Amino acid sequence: MIAALLVNLLRLLLLPVSALRWAFAAPRGGYVVLEIDGPVVDLQPPRVRLALWWRPKKRAPVSVERVRELGKHLMRDPRPAGLLLRMRSVHAGPAVIASLRDALLEIRAGGKDIVAYLPMGADNTMLLLASAARAIVVGPETLVSPLGFAVEGRYVRRALEQVGVEPEVFAKGMYKNAGEVLVRDAMSAAQREQVGALLDARLGDLVASLAQGRRVDRETAARWIDEAPYGAEQAVARGIIDAVAYEDELEHMLATGLLPGTIAPRRAEPDGGSAGGGALASARHARGRLVSADRYLGARRALSLRPMWPRPIIGVVEVHGAIVSRARFRGASLASEERLVASLRAARQNPRIRGVILHIDSPGGSALASDRIHHEVTRLAEVKPVVACMSNVAASGGYYVAAAAHAIVAQPQTITGSIGVVSARFALGPLLERLGVSTDVVKRGARADLFSPSRRLDEGERAVMERELDAIYATFLRVVARGRRRPVEEIEPLAQGRVYSGADAQARGLVDMLGGFERALHELRQMIGPKAAAIEPAIVRASRYIPPPPLLPAPVPTLLELVGLRGIAGDVALAIHCEGERVLAYCAEAADLD
Repeated sequence: MIAALLVNLLRLLLLPVSALRWAFAAPRGGYVVLEIDGPVVDLQPPRVRLALWWRPKKRAPVSVERVRELGKHLMRDPRPAGLLLRMRSVHAGPAVIASLRDALLEIRAGGKDIVAYLPMGADNTMLLLASAARAIVVGPETLVSPLGFAVEGRYVRRALEQVGVEPEVFAKGMYKNAGEVLVRDAMSAAQREQVGALLDARLGDLVASLAQGRRVDRETAARWIDEAPYGAEQAVARGIIDAVAYEDELEHMLATGLLPGTIAPRRAEPDGGSAGGGALASARHARGRLVSADRYLGARRALSLRPMWPRPIIGVVEVHGAIVSRARFRGASLASEERLVASLRAARQNPRIRGVILHIDSPGGSALASDRIHHEVTRLAEVKPVVACMSNVAASGGYYVAAAAHAIVAQPQTITGSIGVVSARFALGPLLERLGVSTDVVKRGARADLFSPSRRLDEGERAVMERELDAIYATFLRVVARGRRRPVEEIEPLAQGRVYSGADAQARGLVDMLGGFERALHELRQMIGPKAAAIEPAIVRASRYIPPPPLLPAPVPTLLELVGLRGIAGDVALAIHCEGERVLAYCAEAADLD
């Protein structure tokens, strides 16, 4: 409260300066420039309060949340004509790209113009985003290459055989493919089927977006993709883009209203004639008509005051990265059970948090950690509304965690499902023999060396492993059936480790509705009540202290502890810090479809 009071007093003292800054923040008829060059995320990362001076300051990624905030101010501000979207590179998954494109379309629907400038050319992702703009301009001598999508698998069975390593893979679900790269030479029919379905969805989305944005039929858009790539001038001739220009020429085009359309490159006359002088004067005028999004938002935020009293918030708990029991290395992008359990308990106990959005971007991971996180989400959902918002990937363990939410929201291109379990181990006996290393064992207990990597499992031991995986798979089915409020018999045909696009998952009842974070936020506010429209979201990140669990009538062990999950050995096919645990993981091989 004291800090908020001091900040507000300072802002009130500086209000005349801030008002003058806002008055000149956007030129009338000009454009606000949004730069994208690198990663794009759904949510704005929390600011680092104490930066170390000797470390270089990292540029924060562009977030869909920030673009939506920018759009709201633009649509209320009559001065700027619109948004100039300048993209050099874009690194984001399909769901984040879909959410960003939706945000851009909302800005256009609100009456503001959007022009996309791609100085380095355009690939699938950049052209998909640029199709939301009224006009698309690329830099000279660049390529426009909407090539479609492909998946390549690397199969290492023969390589492992040559070095003397024998993989043993256990999987439940005919589509559970995470370990097949170790034991096959080519893609299985089941894997080819599910990857083909994901590629169909991605290609269909690209075709539909190009057709809508460029105002052509789907057949024309599909032909553009099949005949790509194109030089910049070829792309203009086909109607894929509108113009080719250097950056200074773009400013002139915006200032003089030459878009959409094609212009020839303009050069100033060597002798400084009237034509050159006119072009230079127009260019100088145009430069005054552009303002960066950072400067525009900064001027607007300087006018707002901080709330004096704690307000209700909507908590956002991020499940990002592979799910692990404990992050063994700092800096890794992992969804640690310790951190998530602490955050979920903090959200449950904090009276200011009226509801929680579980933001999931994870291919899964440890079965044990997934179950414990799911248990905490279940306890949270007993007292507060919870909505799961699936981003790029929310599969296997990621879906396990989401199943406890009251509602699940996903983008059409989200990769989800993969309800199954996999485990892998490596027998190093042949390799050790080649290296001249012999192994001699003294043991007490028939299976005392069950987890030793020096030998293969016998039939009885394999049967034990298969039995355990059956139990874990049955648990996964019950978790999903309970969350979806359907019998297990209806869930099992949808499981088998198969992955789905968000649209296909919704058609099968595994997802409740399609959309991004804004849709999840809207649904949660509806659950909270009529006064929740003004409640804003905030990321919940608990400290190292883990709050105690809520009281239960009697101690209840987790389901996976009952089937003896703790102590399972092995290096798994996905290196995700899950030593000694079974994994619920979707193979990342099918996640990168570019």
